[in-house]
Amino acid sequence: MVLLRERTRPGPGIIEPCLPSSAKAPPSGPHDGFRILARRNDAGVQLLTRAGNDFSRRFPFIAMAVKSLPVRSCFIDGEAIVCDKSGLAVFELIRRHGTIASAIHCAFDLLELDGRDLRREPIEKRKELLAELLAGSQVNLVFNECFEEDGAIVYREACKLGCEGIVSKRLGSSYRSGRFGHWIEVKNPEAPAVKREAEEDWGRRN
Repeated sequence: MVLLRERTRPGPGIIEPCLPSSAKAPPSGPHDGFRILARRNDAGVQLLTRAGNDFSRRFPFIAMAVKSLPVRSCFIDGEAIVCDKSGLAVFELIRRHGTIASAIHCAFDLLELDGRDLRREPIEKRKELLAELLAGSQVNLVFNECFEEDGAIVYREACKLGCEGIVSKRLGSSYRSGRFGHWIEVKNPEAPAVKREAEEDWGRRN
């Protein structure tokens, strides 16, 4: 992750998110929802998808939580999810049409804070600032915990829980748009979401 590119379409000032590269195994050393960039400035709050669509009306309580943060402006990268009764994110629940009051924004990166561009800062610093920012925030906006244990152990335990997989991020890395080797995604082949993707891919090839 280094510097971001600014998208000119679908609108000015929209940041193209950093994307994980696929890998078959986690490095040594969960979610199933919509990637959402939460932006707050003088114009208000926007919850932007990767395509640049504003989902603020669809996830009103996330938007309210971002609006209540004690800052002038911020840009938070994360994922909107809806959990089942067991606490596991289920993609079918968030795909429902209309307003979804139960959606939660799991924030995992902070790109801008009160006019300060943080994208060149190491990921550890960005996460530290993000955790401070979200301390005491509303239930619809939460800090996504990270682990520094061995990747294979974290992956194994995530699979036991039925999670989609894990994303490993290189310590010291800055934030960069597009798909680069600083973020590595390893999926759980037994997760319902992964099986669904495999079936859809098979259907497109046949």
